[in-house]
Amino acid sequence: MTMEIPPPVSAPPPSGGTGAGDGGMNPRTIIAKAWAITLKERQLRRWGFASALLETLLNTKLLIYQTWFLISFIEGNPIGFFADVEWLSAHLSFAWVATIVTFFLILIFIEWIFPHFAKGAIIGLAAKSYKKEGVKGGLVLAVYNFFPLFAIHEFFFIGSISTVITLSSIMLRYAPEIAPFGIFLLCIFFIGANILRFFFIMSEEAVVIRKLGIGEAMKSSFKLVLSYLGHVVFLLILGFLISLRILANVLMIFLLPALVIGVVLLFSSFLPLGIAITIGAVLGLIILGFASYLFAYLEVFRQNVWTITYLELSKLKELDVIES
Repeated sequence: MTMEIPPPVSAPPPSGGTGAGDGGMNPRTIIAKAWAITLKERQLRRWGFASALLETLLNTKLLIYQTWFLISFIEGNPIGFFADVEWLSAHLSFAWVATIVTFFLILIFIEWIFPHFAKGAIIGLAAKSYKKEGVKGGLVLAVYNFFPLFAIHEFFFIGSISTVITLSSIMLRYAPEIAPFGIFLLCIFFIGANILRFFFIMSEEAVVIRKLGIGEAMKSSFKLVLSYLGHVVFLLILGFLISLRILANVLMIFLLPALVIGVVLLFSSFLPLGIAITIGAVLGLIILGFASYLFAYLEVFRQNVWTITYLELSKLKELDVIES
């Protein structure tokens, strides 16, 4: 199944060259090459789809739970952290509660872990495709690069919006007197973590492609970003693409629960509640699958841009080396 949509920017056909001055590091050329690989490699899109699906599921659950807390907080009676379990215990038997809780804990764990597996496969397969090698070995790339990629990602865990929302929610629940100052500190840490993440943005590529250790990969990324900071246009284009993906993700996360709830309420007015919930759930799964398919293209394309950029920059002579 091929997604026939135009590339994100008008770009000339990919041309040869490896240096910043001969077209290899031209932002439009990189965008074109990244998009071509995205459309060409089905394996990349499969990994991207699975990752996007699980990530969207996790974010949707977070949004629903935090919305429930926000409503209760505004009403002056904030719910506890395990309010969902308490509600289930009041309406279902212990066996059902244990089954549901266990299922959701396992699901959340998979949704949290799997994107780190997928990242290694996406980076490695994209690099192989760009270097005209056989695009295979995704599972091996995923498994063998999981722990360093996980460590790099969690190093900037405070730079995640979902983490800030969760920690802010906990402070509002259990320490409301220090919550304003605590949330202010979280925002400062959030900004700082994202500034650092910008300089270490190619650490994951260094781990997967060059097999560098975590420290060496972060050092390599920092040096590359600092050395070629002048590619402002490229960075602005990439920032726009990242923002586009995040905006689409946020909109879908908000629209999906609202649409499903609206459909359930509409059909429950003239159908039994069980049938209405079933229709809403099926519709929600269809929308979720379609949204994840779109997110897969965006996420794989974004990652391909960084992978190609790292490969091209790595070919250039380091600016602090005058004579090898």
